[in-house]
Amino acid sequence: MNDWWYRNIVEPGKLPLLLALLSFVGSFLVTRTITRLIRAGRGPFRNISTGDVHVHHVVPGIFLMLVGGFWAVAAGRHGAGPLYAAVIFGLGAGLVLDEFALILHLDDVYWSEQGRKSVEVVMLTAALVVLVLTGFTPLGVNDLTPVERQNRALFALNVGVNCAFAVIALLKGKLRTALIGMVVPLVALVGAVRLARPGSAWARRFYRNRHRARARAGLRAFRHDRRWTGPRRRLQDWIGGFTPGPSPSGPEPSEDPSERVPPRR
Repeated sequence: MNDWWYRNIVEPGKLPLLLALLSFVGSFLVTRTITRLIRAGRGPFRNISTGDVHVHHVVPGIFLMLVGGFWAVAAGRHGAGPLYAAVIFGLGAGLVLDEFALILHLDDVYWSEQGRKSVEVVMLTAALVVLVLTGFTPLGVNDLTPVERQNRALFALNVGVNCAFAVIALLKGKLRTALIGMVVPLVALVGAVRLARPGSAWARRFYRNRHRARARAGLRAFRHDRRWTGPRRRLQDWIGGFTPGPSPSGPEPSEDPSERVPPRR
């Protein structure tokens, strides 16, 4: 076990990343537990206010991220400095991303429907870090052979093609697929070749006069949301402490006549 730990974590220099991940997840879970206790009126915890201003925990989170980030840059790669910096950065990242929805909407939407974005971003971030820890490197370059690694042209081509697939998936409205595809190449390829989601930049540009494609995209998005929105909301309720409500079946297909398939003549 010690040999595995050294060869897979210590020697490749992944220990700071592992500590940052653990502190990030721990910070998020502790913060959510405390906010749920405050909301329920239990325990000794209370909101922090300065006069009429409520101090959100994103504020100390930003401060911790700054301290951890600059410390990591100044400490270099040797000694215990990077380890302490990684822990501090992970603690700050957990506090900041727990209020990602507040930053996105510039409004206190912590317990609202928009607040679910914070839980979703935290889960996605943790998953991406786990992928990097388990051997995947950004942009999918980990599958290159030693000969290919020596050929900078193939290396650059591999990075460029996979990045292009991820960008196309993002333009098609598939944020999760695009982010994971930056690490796992085939995921980005799948997102790039499938139909775009309605309302995405790709659909507005290329499906404008393609009524059948727009209708197929709307129907596929409806079926996907009907299948996965309910389970995803229940998981978010369990992790984030949201009050469970009626599980939606996803957005209804558009009633805009332009979205309908034109009749055969």
